[in-house]
Amino acid sequence: MARPKPAIIFIFITLFLDIFGIGVIVPVLPKLVEELQGGDLEAAAHSVGWLGALYALMQFIFSPVLGSLSDRFGRRPVILASLFGSGIDYLVLAWAPTLGWLYLARIVSGITAANFSAASAYIADVTPPEKRAAGFGMIGAAFGLGFIAGPAIGGLLGAHGLRTPFLVAAGITLLNWLYGAFVLPESLAKENRRPFTWESAHPIKALTALSRWPVVMGLAGTHFFSMLAGNIYPALWVLYTGLRYGWDSRQVGISLALVGVMAAIVQAGLAGKVIAKIGERRGVYLGLLAMAVAMFCYGAATDGWMVYVIILIGSIGGIGSPATQSMISRAVSADEQGAVQGALNSITSIAGIVAPVLWTALFSWSIAKDRAFPLPGLSFYGACAVSLAAAGLAWRAFRKAGLSSP
Repeated sequence: MARPKPAIIFIFITLFLDIFGIGVIVPVLPKLVEELQGGDLEAAAHSVGWLGALYALMQFIFSPVLGSLSDRFGRRPVILASLFGSGIDYLVLAWAPTLGWLYLARIVSGITAANFSAASAYIADVTPPEKRAAGFGMIGAAFGLGFIAGPAIGGLLGAHGLRTPFLVAAGITLLNWLYGAFVLPESLAKENRRPFTWESAHPIKALTALSRWPVVMGLAGTHFFSMLAGNIYPALWVLYTGLRYGWDSRQVGISLALVGVMAAIVQAGLAGKVIAKIGERRGVYLGLLAMAVAMFCYGAATDGWMVYVIILIGSIGGIGSPATQSMISRAVSADEQGAVQGALNSITSIAGIVAPVLWTALFSWSIAKDRAFPLPGLSFYGACAVSLAAAGLAWRAFRKAGLSSP
């Protein structure tokens, strides 16, 4: 069996590299696509959108597959295979001669990034139930740090060539794979493994299977709405702050770096302590209500300096996700953690597909030239409503499970 602390550190590094790998290509992928399409910016914009949708679709399909495979064969082989695949994928991106190779690489990227399900199950395996909220908080911290480091380093490396960031990401990922091959122990005992079935690996059936646990099904809805609201940052932040406050790329980068720093601080350090003190249910409510308040304030903020204050307040919303995941993991048996975490990652992928379309369309409608009263903050008001809906679903799930009392 795995020793909790070293194992979680490795998983943290692995998840960080997943997000870092996504972030490091953000500044250079659109330019690479444009280069491969002969400098046609309009065509490149469409291709970048399809590449993003394809990536999220692959995550949706394969998250439950990898989760169920980890329930059958263990977490270690799935995580290591995904790491190796990611490293090779970055090399393909670095040397891609045509746009078709980029599409192939994004398919592989989406599949290998679905290892979040196995990594989440690993955390559930090696941490006792009362400490899982803190363990899942490490996932949020990995997101935050990867969100800071990826775009920043990708931009710096991109100055030395559009393909340089991919080569660096490949090297780091393959080194982590090599390190894991020697030091990462298996976390799932053989007696807790279960046969692989396509029913548990099917993305739609995996979602409907959550209905076996009423509290899990309700919190899965909470998780979806929370992710839908949170995905407004990558979908709309640049457009919104540029229009409303006249921010340039430097100001956008500073603000997003602060979002990442605060997410890392809250989810890695504060979340576990707060949840241990107030309980998981209150942690869910606190996180979602803080998110709702922050989204409303973003929509109402009239000056750019206000945004930085709101980021600090909104970071408390990071408590909600680890509290939700902890409650879900406690509700299912050890041999089904991978399948359930895979279903949750599929839900995250669906939110990642829907959010850019929803929030940018609402933003475009709200600022249309023929609009009598433009309301550029409308999308953030919508995200506020979605956050409140997530809290309502959580309350309903707790009530059905007989957990509605404070």
